[in-house]
Amino acid sequence: MTSTGELQSGKGHRDENFPVASRLIQARHRDVILAFYRYARTADDISDHATAGPDEKLRLLDEMRRTVLGETDAEPSAVALRAIMGARNLSPQHALDLLIAFSRDVTKLRYVDWDDLMDYCRYSAMPVGRFVLDVHGEPRTTWPASDALCSALQVVNHLQDCGKDYRSLNRVYIPLDTFAAAGTGPEALGEAHASPALRSAITATAKRNEDLLARAKPFARQILDWHLALEVGVIQRLAEDLNCRLLERDPLSERVHHRKSEALGLALFTAVRFFGQRIWRKPPQPGIAEGRP
Repeated sequence: MTSTGELQSGKGHRDENFPVASRLIQARHRDVILAFYRYARTADDISDHATAGPDEKLRLLDEMRRTVLGETDAEPSAVALRAIMGARNLSPQHALDLLIAFSRDVTKLRYVDWDDLMDYCRYSAMPVGRFVLDVHGEPRTTWPASDALCSALQVVNHLQDCGKDYRSLNRVYIPLDTFAAAGTGPEALGEAHASPALRSAITATAKRNEDLLARAKPFARQILDWHLALEVGVIQRLAEDLNCRLLERDPLSERVHHRKSEALGLALFTAVRFFGQRIWRKPPQPGIAEGRP
């Protein structure tokens, strides 16, 4: 039988669109976040593998679930995550939620409408932000804004890779009703260049994503740990810029991903603005909570 190690893509956290446990995060939190990332990367590699069969993928994902729950030690990344979560008294629920999404990737290739896609993001994206917030001891009142940002990042990734996902996995995340409204279908993703109708479907999805990014905008200000707040601010800015590119560029034939220099420039600009706002922010008046009238 196939092992998870045989399906690894070789992709690491530095290859992602958005920062993962960057140096902005306090050192004491990076190991646990990276353990969660490696676990998620393993599950992603399983679900995305081009030649492994569906039954084998689902078996391996279930093996990861059983390892997280302590029923077996079969999957190394899940063993490592289970140990570090236990040491920090963290719930395994977010890790288990992720496996629902990766199992869905194996069995579900189309999404009917935006709500259907957001239900997928509930398991594929939202658990990541919630886990990081739990690691930092942030209150659950931050979850709605985190959910919006994480879902927006997921949609950006889907749109950037829409052609590749269709050609290699026959997987389509642009909702079917969006294709229909534009007068086209998923098969348009197999072309070398996006037709006007497909561009209409892509931009319609990116415009829906603008709503998520707007809902996520207050997120960084809600976070108590300033290291995490800065990283979230950088991620928000990167996502906004990529979403703007998707409104203007054809992801089938044009580069949408940031070059390292572009991402660094946006990050530096965000950091300067972040610290400037903190320096010039007026302290709260005695006896009045900050941010309250």
